[in-house]
Amino acid sequence: MPAAEWPHAVSRLRSARLARSSKPFLARGGPRGERCAGCRLVPSHCLCALRPVVPTRAGVCLLMADIEPLKPSNTGWLVADVVADTFAFGWARTEVDPALLALLADPQWQPVLVFPGEFVASERVVTELPPTDDKPARRPLFVLLDATWPEARKMFRKSPYLNHLPVLSLQPDQLSHYKLRRSRRDDHFCTSEVAALCLDLAGEPLAAQTLEAYLEVFTRHYLQAKNQLPVDLADAAHQRLRDLQGLRG
Repeated sequence: MPAAEWPHAVSRLRSARLARSSKPFLARGGPRGERCAGCRLVPSHCLCALRPVVPTRAGVCLLMADIEPLKPSNTGWLVADVVADTFAFGWARTEVDPALLALLADPQWQPVLVFPGEFVASERVVTELPPTDDKPARRPLFVLLDATWPEARKMFRKSPYLNHLPVLSLQPDQLSHYKLRRSRRDDHFCTSEVAALCLDLAGEPLAAQTLEAYLEVFTRHYLQAKNQLPVDLADAAHQRLRDLQGLRG
């Protein structure tokens, strides 16, 4: 079992959100809507045995829109699977979780908010991790707004407790490959794609590549389950994930 606890932060947030619901959340698919608690897929297409283990120095803080933890297609869950130090908090306009404020103030972390620089005052924007004079150096903590693009823009505007953070504006040279929910723009990335870019920037290429491969495998399982088709465990996506796991050392 990896250093990450199970259930991880996104799973715990999902459970808390379900507990507050006035009516049950019903995800489609599977017998009577049954889904695996570990990967949210229908049992016939369970992904749990393929969950990768990659030690990382960086951490990820997911600030999640209200129903994101409930969506089977949410990829913040995959980030929490791969990155042991993933923290997840629900977002609300009128209140903030004290644990989130404590995390952002924790001296072991160097938090940066990840958001497109075109929407931010230029003096806050950075394109690489800010240098630190601390010894030992603080660990990078990437704060990601896990939401649809309209929701993320609202969260950015209405979260004054994030205003002191530098804003990391990523400059990716590829288009999004996410196929489960579509943005109108191909340069809008899903949460796990953004996290992979951040890990690469933090000097953790194996973790970045593993998260990319894990997203591809998750997508295959999700779409095959949706179409009631079997998964080919020997295809190129699964082999790439296995090869990356073999590189751990």
